[in-house]
Amino acid sequence: MIKPTLTSLLKINKPLIIAPMFLVSNTKMVIEGMKAGVAGCIPALNYRTLDELRASIIELRSAKVPGGSFGYNLIVNKSNIKYKDQLAVLCEEKVDFIITSLGSPEETIRMAHKVGIKVFCDVTDLAFAKKVETLGADALIAVNNLAGGHRGNHTPEDLIRELDSKTTLPVISAGGVSKKVDLDTMMAYGAVGVSVGSPFIASLESGVSEEYKQACVDYGAKDIVLTEKISGTPCTVINTPYVQKVGTKQSWIESTLSKNKTLKKWVKMIRYLLGSNAVTKAATEVTYKTVWVAGPTIENTTAIRPVADIVDTITK
Repeated sequence: MIKPTLTSLLKINKPLIIAPMFLVSNTKMVIEGMKAGVAGCIPALNYRTLDELRASIIELRSAKVPGGSFGYNLIVNKSNIKYKDQLAVLCEEKVDFIITSLGSPEETIRMAHKVGIKVFCDVTDLAFAKKVETLGADALIAVNNLAGGHRGNHTPEDLIRELDSKTTLPVISAGGVSKKVDLDTMMAYGAVGVSVGSPFIASLESGVSEEYKQACVDYGAKDIVLTEKISGTPCTVINTPYVQKVGTKQSWIESTLSKNKTLKKWVKMIRYLLGSNAVTKAATEVTYKTVWVAGPTIENTTAIRPVADIVDTITK
């Protein structure tokens, strides 16, 4: 069967989404992305209040140009107590698309489709992909083992080929793309487009400190490690001296509490809040506690550049 392309799904000129990144993504990045003919996505959790979230949507809508598109990422599990209110705002303002992560997208798909919003779902394996397919998702974000942040376990080729052949949904690959040859490779595997994050951390427009951006220039793929210290779920970070000092594994107390059926939900929420607070300080302030989230594609980040230049490197 012929599946819709990413360019046709979002009415964009180039098959690329600037991936949603906690603290990094902002309206400046998305606006420059839209001008360059791609889509941009921002985590709803980047905004403390619903008014700030709504204001960002209005700003993006006013700046939207033909060939560009904008959307938001929703954490849809119970640890996000803002989820339902954020979803309501996104539906009221009719954003172009929503990307769901870390939970069931059932309610999001139902509510979004009522107002014509497309929903793409993060998946890391076929089992979950089949679930969101039955729920009516519009596309799959195939998070592979080269992605930054909370990555998958499968190689890009294995994951894309399996999802493309065994579901009816278009597959958007996430992870392992920093230049044109990478994009072409993912498309050859069967992807209809790509979602790219880490190469855009070191953009002029990103919302993090110059130190964080420069770290993405100075460090490479060999410096990326998995840590359980942020959310309890393995997450890729740059192996800075501070990360080396504190280690990457949960303490036995944290591990024991995380396995307790009664306490698991609350431990996960507290761990997430503590971890995100640490990441926030490291990303936006000068601090010795350098916990910088990134993926191995920073290997090809050689300078801090405008979003438009990074888009060209990947798509031209």
